[in-house]
Amino acid sequence: MLVQAVSFVLALALLDRPLLAGILSVVALDLGTAMVYPALIASVSDHAHPAWRANALGTYRFWRDIGYAAGALVAGVLADAFGLNATVIAAAVLTTTSGLLAARWITDRAKV
Repeated sequence: MLVQAVSFVLALALLDRPLLAGILSVVALDLGTAMVYPALIASVSDHAHPAWRANALGTYRFWRDIGYAAGALVAGVLADAFGLNATVIAAAVLTTTSGLLAARWITDRAKV
């Protein structure tokens, strides 16, 4: 998730070179997403008892997917109120915070 947050910073830091900003930020965002998706699903699976693993994964995916819609709405409101740059900074801060919380709370010990 921290790699994803860096992608937002890259997009803003390279505004004077839009093509480079777009390419570098999308590559960083895609790499971060490719790393985080399987890791988070595996963590949920590892920490769920086999009897309720399917429900745990379904619940995780439900809240993850709701986050897409909620994030789009919040980003639209922020962009209208504060501008695009502030919205991108807010996304970077939120993603960084989420990554740090995940690093703190997700352990390698399965509780099955």
